[in-house]
Amino acid sequence: MEKHIDDLSRNHIECMGAPHAGPGIMLLTASMQLLYRNQWASELCRKIIQCQDGKTANGVLPPAVASLVDEICQILEVRPDPKDWEQIQISRCVNMPHSSVLLCGAALVDQTTAGARIVIVLSEVGIGAWEDNIFVKAKETFLLTARETTVVQHLLKGWSNKEIANEMRLAEQTVKEHFKHIADKTSATSRIGIVMKIIQLALCHTPAIPSPPVATIPMNGRPIELVGSA
Repeated sequence: MEKHIDDLSRNHIECMGAPHAGPGIMLLTASMQLLYRNQWASELCRKIIQCQDGKTANGVLPPAVASLVDEICQILEVRPDPKDWEQIQISRCVNMPHSSVLLCGAALVDQTTAGARIVIVLSEVGIGAWEDNIFVKAKETFLLTARETTVVQHLLKGWSNKEIANEMRLAEQTVKEHFKHIADKTSATSRIGIVMKIIQLALCHTPAIPSPPVATIPMNGRPIELVGSA
């Protein structure tokens, strides 16, 4: 049965964590043993740990993730009847300086709590993440070079050619050449036109605002709500 659980869990995870799917995916045991973690989950965990002064739980997990797993396990323990072990989902938000990470935890359970597998989905939200995604999208859409993308980033800060040149350690004439190439690629005729093209692209790819972190637990046909925050 143990092997069956792992196979089922891994198949479920691989479907959720397919390339370009977006979120970070983690799979853990009830004792917080890490079974699977994709690359984006590793990166988001690193960011959380870094912004929380390097604090970890079990050596590798951000405390917020460990707390979420522990909370799910506690719920499983007070629900002794396997018939009540429908999918349990708890969400919470971890705030960082320029963005936030939304953590969503769910339990995949067998006939005993010892066979539980906990799935954690991590998604970056907020202004910082939005800006990063838009510049990546602009680079892909307009076929900008890495340096042209950096010029656009500084342009949207309201910087002058001289300020951009000083920051990038380039000649001001070189920055002007970059703007000429960017204008050609975006079909814009001015710096303002370039800004408008990026804003239009941003409006077309604005992510949905996540709903408040709420967990619903089926109990005698009437769900109760738990709100978690970190």
